[in-house]
Amino acid sequence: MNEPPLARYEATLQRLARKDRLRAMAPRVGFDFSSNDYLGLAASKRLGDAVAAAIQRGTPVGATGSRLLRGNAPEHEALESDAAAFFGAERALFFGSGYIANFALLSTLVKKGDLLILDELAHASMHEGARAGRAEFRLVAHNDIDAFEDAIRRWRAEGGIGRIWIAVESLYSMDGDCAPMESLIELADRHEAFILVDEAHATGVWGPGGRGLAASFEGRDNIMALHTCGKALGASGALVTGPRVLCEYIVNRCRPFIYATAPSPLMAVAAREALAMLVDEPMRRVELHEHVAFASRQLAEHCGAKPSGSQIQPFVIGDVARTMAIAAALQARGFDLRGIRPPTVPEGTSRLRISLTLNVGEADIAAMVETLAEVLATA
Repeated sequence: MNEPPLARYEATLQRLARKDRLRAMAPRVGFDFSSNDYLGLAASKRLGDAVAAAIQRGTPVGATGSRLLRGNAPEHEALESDAAAFFGAERALFFGSGYIANFALLSTLVKKGDLLILDELAHASMHEGARAGRAEFRLVAHNDIDAFEDAIRRWRAEGGIGRIWIAVESLYSMDGDCAPMESLIELADRHEAFILVDEAHATGVWGPGGRGLAASFEGRDNIMALHTCGKALGASGALVTGPRVLCEYIVNRCRPFIYATAPSPLMAVAAREALAMLVDEPMRRVELHEHVAFASRQLAEHCGAKPSGSQIQPFVIGDVARTMAIAAALQARGFDLRGIRPPTVPEGTSRLRISLTLNVGEADIAAMVETLAEVLATA
C-alpha cells in the first residue's frame, strides 16, 4: 500500500467536518443546561463529605482487581445490598458504567435462539450489546406497542421458539419522553418475555422516592433494570437490579463483569450516600419538578416549544449547521447548552438538548430562554 498509514483516518475526519459532524471536547463553562446532574448531587457537600470520611477510614481509591479476585470490597457489597432494598429487587450488581452494563446484559442474558426487540431510539449501548450477542434482534418503531407485538408474532410464525427480550429506556435521553411501561409489562406477560429497562434518566428523579418509572414492577422474575449512578445520583457506575438467579448468572457468565477491574470503592460509597440522600432530601426532586414546569411554560411561550414533560427538553432545529451555530451562540452568551447531531439522533432532527438541573435557578432558566429566542430570531 502506498497510502500513508494515517490517511484513511484523516479522510474520515475531513468528511465529518464537511458534514458539520466533527466532534470535539469542550470545557464546562457557563450555566449548566447540558449535564445529567439533575439533582445537583455531584458537587454536594454531603456526597463529598461521605467520600472524604471513607478515605479517612482507609477506603482505597482503587479496587485493585476484578470482583471475583481481590477487587470485591465491602463498600461494593454494602451498596448492592442497599440498592436491592431501595429499588425492591432481589439482588443488585455494581458495574463501572451504564454503557458497559447495558452492553453486558444484552450480550450475556439474551441467548442464542432467543429474540431481542429494541426500541429504535434505545441507547447506543443497547444497540452495541445486541450486535455483540448471539441472538436475533430487531428494531421497532419508538414506543409503538403494536410494533413490538407484531415483531414477536412474526418471529414466532417464522419458527422462533426461544425467549423474547424487550429492551427500552424508561425515559429517553434525547427526546425526554417516557416508555409505556404498563403496556410493555402486559405485552411481556402475554408472551412470557423478559424486559430490560434502562432507568438511567429516571433514577433519582421519577417514580416513588426517585426509584424510577419501572419501580412498581421491580421484583418480578421477568424484569431487569439498570440504574445509572452517574446522572441524578452524582457519582459514577451503574446498578443492575433483578432476580437473584439472573444476577448470579451474570457473575458466572458475563465477561465484562468477570474480567473488568471493579469500580472504585469510593464510587460505591458515593452512590450509596446518594441513595440515602434520595430518602432524606425529597425536596430536591420537588424543586427539579418545579424547574421542569417553569421551563416548559417559558419555552412554550417564548420559543414555541412543545414540552416533553421531563427534565430533558429537546428543541429540534433540523439542520446540522444551524443547530451547531445556535448552540455556539448560546455558549458565547454564557449558557452551556449543546447541539446534538446524527448519528446520535435521526437524520433531519438535529437539536438542542436542554437539560434541567438544580445547578441553575428559575432566573437562569428565564435568561436562557430569552437568549434562545433572541438567537433564533437572527440565526
